[in-house]
Amino acid sequence: MALPKFAATRSFHTELRTRINQYFEETGRPMTGDGSLLFKGVLLVSTLVALYVHLVFFTPAVGWALLECTLLGCVIAATGFNVMHDGSHGSFSRFPWMNKVAAYTLGVMGGSPYMWNSKHNLIHHTYTNIEGHDDDIDVKPWMRMTPDQPKHALHRYQHFYFWALYCLLYISWVFAMDYQKYFTRQIGAIGLKPMNAGEHVSFWGFKVLNLLLFVALPIYMVGFLPWLVGFFLSMAVAGFVLSMVFQLAHTVEDAAFPVPHETTGKLEDEWAIHQVRTTANFATDNKVISWLVGGLNFQIEHHLFPKISHVHYPAISKIVQQVCDEFDVKYNNYARTRSAIASHVGFLRQMGRAA
Repeated sequence: MALPKFAATRSFHTELRTRINQYFEETGRPMTGDGSLLFKGVLLVSTLVALYVHLVFFTPAVGWALLECTLLGCVIAATGFNVMHDGSHGSFSRFPWMNKVAAYTLGVMGGSPYMWNSKHNLIHHTYTNIEGHDDDIDVKPWMRMTPDQPKHALHRYQHFYFWALYCLLYISWVFAMDYQKYFTRQIGAIGLKPMNAGEHVSFWGFKVLNLLLFVALPIYMVGFLPWLVGFFLSMAVAGFVLSMVFQLAHTVEDAAFPVPHETTGKLEDEWAIHQVRTTANFATDNKVISWLVGGLNFQIEHHLFPKISHVHYPAISKIVQQVCDEFDVKYNNYARTRSAIASHVGFLRQMGRAA
């Protein structure tokens, strides 16, 4: 399958970059994270370590253990949003080594930093919501996430059962999807570039480390059944939170799913307009939500400027909205999280019933 081609005109993107660069020149702020992000990163990682140590080495009572496993799942997701995500985009810190450390937290938590960079940074951020290329909208055959995917009878009920299915995201990511990509050398329709020796070692090294930390050692310390319950609870919570935040950004009623021309592969819009049309923000006035999800409720700003840390999104979102208004580009924004969830449910219902 040939790669889609974006429209050549880039006036919208040029104007955006000009005004965003002007903002940083006038404020004198670096585009990367600041002291507040470093503090949040240390707080989240320390909380994750503390919960892990207490669960594995101090064996709390059943009630407390279940509560802590639930919290562990939330902290794993929050660490991914706030530390790993910015680090993988090179925006967590102005120091490259610190970005690499932040990105590698994913490896400790079970995912492959190499596969994430290929799947998310390179493919998803380029071919957002394009069927056959964006792996984030490929949940076949269990769900129909675009109008161009085949419809099966079970999809009629996907707006009911997605709640349970999303709980399986993280565990399937760690124990199945990474390996599938590794051995097939494919992400969707796009082939992976050959991995060098260091990348192979990194892939397997992190997988083994995660198995030791989150499977072997806990089983040895607390026994198989307590580990099994706690492990699946924390992974289910992490998977659900991760799924909801990322799905609210792209699979809602107002998001577009552009289709390249059948013969030329060309898309109607330039890259930047494509990113705005295929993406949605939610609850951007809610500072608690913004803090917890690492600014990923400002998904439009993130897709336009992935190398700018999320700590700047509330400020630059005003600039982005202004430019969108001037160029008559629709800026999708849900005022509240519940509105975005309702739109996602409505979208799933529509995809399950439409021909």
